[in-house]
Amino acid sequence: MATSNKTKAKRNLITVLVALAFVIVGIVGYSIYRNAQSSGGTVVTVGVVGNSDDAIWEAVQKELDNENSGITIQTKAFQDGIYANQAQANGELDLTAFQHYAFLNQEKEQKGYKLTAIGETYISPLNLYSQKYKSVKDFKTGDKIAIPNNATNTGRALKVLDSAGLIKLKDNTKANPTVDDIAENPSGIDIELNDAAAIINLLPDYAGGITNTNFIIDAGMSVDDALYQAPIDSGNKSFKPYINIIVARDDQKDNATYKKIVDAYHTKAVANAITKNYKGAVVPVFKY
Repeated sequence: MATSNKTKAKRNLITVLVALAFVIVGIVGYSIYRNAQSSGGTVVTVGVVGNSDDAIWEAVQKELDNENSGITIQTKAFQDGIYANQAQANGELDLTAFQHYAFLNQEKEQKGYKLTAIGETYISPLNLYSQKYKSVKDFKTGDKIAIPNNATNTGRALKVLDSAGLIKLKDNTKANPTVDDIAENPSGIDIELNDAAAIINLLPDYAGGITNTNFIIDAGMSVDDALYQAPIDSGNKSFKPYINIIVARDDQKDNATYKKIVDAYHTKAVANAITKNYKGAVVPVFKY
């Protein structure tokens, strides 16, 4: 009985500490907002996915501060970009910075969002990871490979498998190929669609997985851990759909404050922050 009471007390303490942590985060965020407002500044809320870009946005904020812009950026992290776009469309966010053109266009087509790109950031690789194998040649018939289940990243992941020689697509230049576009599967792998954020945790049970770089960084991994890295050429027009972007609502696309944020992002200091943060794996696409 004493052990049971101790366990219950421990659980209660954990619950209190978790609740306190949320309160502290809320107080800090509100404090930032109030300080910016009281000084006559402007707070801009930017929706992101995960925390992998924190260092980049800190560099952007430093550039804004150096210009005495009076702009304070407050990032809000989401687990899935679908919810970030929904929040922005509902007016809960000013900007988002997590998606590429292809994903944005898919969201607009499916949900009618009035969102538009106002600045380009970087292009992020989609690589193949495995805890079981060291080479693409090690995959055998029946091995399961997890890939993202949203249409744009499904297509991109299939292109990675095509590039690695594990499958052959009917047309590897098609914008968003599906599993129905697989012409040959010489490796005999089984391709399973999963939530992109969950794929890292599936690796112990799968032969391999393909997911976005931000999830790799958030998991404490490196793109150097990839079993296969698909080549990237930011100057190649075929990569244009996969360039990440800063997005505003249509009626705010000419907002002067947002333009200052894009200008602050398009600087050498931020390009260096991107390169350092992602150890050269992510390629800035803007001029400065």
